[in-house]
Amino acid sequence: MADQRFGGIKIRHLYKIFGANPPAHIEAVQNGVSKAELNEKHGHVLGLRDINIEIPSGCIQVIMGLSGSGKSTLIRHINRLIDPTAGEVLVDGIDVVKMNEVELRGFRRHQTAMVFQKFALLPHRNVLDNTVYGLEVQGISRAKRVDTAMSWLERVGLKGFEQKYPNQLSGGMQQRVGLARALANDAPALLMDEAFSALDPLIRTDMQTVLLDLQKEIRKTIVFITHDLDEALRLGDQIAILRDGEVIQQGTSQAIVLRPADDYVANFVKEVNRGRVIHVDAVMAPLQPGFSLPGTSIASGTPIEDAVRTLVNGRETDVAVIGATGDPIGIANLRQLAGAMVNSHAAAPQGNSALARAV
Repeated sequence: MADQRFGGIKIRHLYKIFGANPPAHIEAVQNGVSKAELNEKHGHVLGLRDINIEIPSGCIQVIMGLSGSGKSTLIRHINRLIDPTAGEVLVDGIDVVKMNEVELRGFRRHQTAMVFQKFALLPHRNVLDNTVYGLEVQGISRAKRVDTAMSWLERVGLKGFEQKYPNQLSGGMQQRVGLARALANDAPALLMDEAFSALDPLIRTDMQTVLLDLQKEIRKTIVFITHDLDEALRLGDQIAILRDGEVIQQGTSQAIVLRPADDYVANFVKEVNRGRVIHVDAVMAPLQPGFSLPGTSIASGTPIEDAVRTLVNGRETDVAVIGATGDPIGIANLRQLAGAMVNSHAAAPQGNSALARAV
């Protein structure tokens, strides 16, 4: 479980301008100067504009967008690999922007760990010695860091490969080493910058599964950067979509698929398999007094694709939705579920509070 003492990550009014004299132009940007005008008239590049994101402890926050949208710039502000032009980055309640050199070094060693797209393994070190590297920097004894590293290597499926070198491993195996190295540090915040983007599709899906399975146990606060919507929808508890350095929509996967903020987001989600993303809770009708429950039931949080399959296989038209306490919380019918799978404007029943919460 997540360490309840960790206060999560809060990004407030974050701006980043690249150029010879960013402070001279921050007020103009705050007053609405466009990215194009800033570049054409002043020779500066707007990286981020007024970013506000709150990431609770134990949450996977996905930041997604096309190339050049600012997502990698944003994640590098969290461990201050990049200094902002203005704004706050609060990690566990402490503003990283205000840290001095000593404080920042300690913060990077103990509060965050990073997994890179290009693996960033040391070629002259074997798998075990790559995995212990962060613990070695912290001054942990050899015996303890080896025990810790071996435990994580086993959990990511690399037991027996600890003496191999990076050039002897596949891309997926190398990224497992990178993940084990990051987890061995036991930092509460894990930063993953396009961590699976360089992998083949099947290996990428496998790594997503590894991460999700581990997260059920470790409950880290994870910031995951991707340009792939399917990956974002599968991994993210929360998703923020960036365009030209600005957040244009934030929410759950269901909220973004059901109610895209604009045409840009709509184009992202139009090819999504809605049946796997939208949960039955979003289209169910609330229970009415005296309403007879159908004989078939499914759990709250079930994707509507699975709910439809259950009804078709059982030759039923209605299904009861069961909440976490084991009590029924709503009813869905086959027409509602099938409509939500194919129609981006499928209407939920009147008074459906679950849909209101989702969108």
